[in-house]
Amino acid sequence: MKYAVILFQGKQYRVEEGMSLTLDRVAEEEKKSLTLKDVLLFVDGDTVKIGAPYVDGATVKATVLSHGRGEKIRVATFKAKSKERKTIGHRQAETVLKIDTISAK
Repeated sequence: MKYAVILFQGKQYRVEEGMSLTLDRVAEEEKKSLTLKDVLLFVDGDTVKIGAPYVDGATVKATVLSHGRGEKIRVATFKAKSKERKTIGHRQAETVLKIDTISAK
């Protein structure tokens, strides 16, 4: 089983080939490919490479599938004794990536 742990946008993700990954909005067009070089850990069967902080020569190639927005989150504020109540909503901008290949030298 081949997988890697990558650092992207300040967060760590465990990725495998063929999986899709939903994360914060990426400034790339749809159907474009990305090369992620911040690989913290690479595992291929019994071979394990741990970076210090990154694994030399390891890359993860991904394709941008789509851009969208996540589930709506309701936020309510309340102030006692003043009858002040307010409800607002938020939908986070998201991007879906498909992991194509994971490789290391």
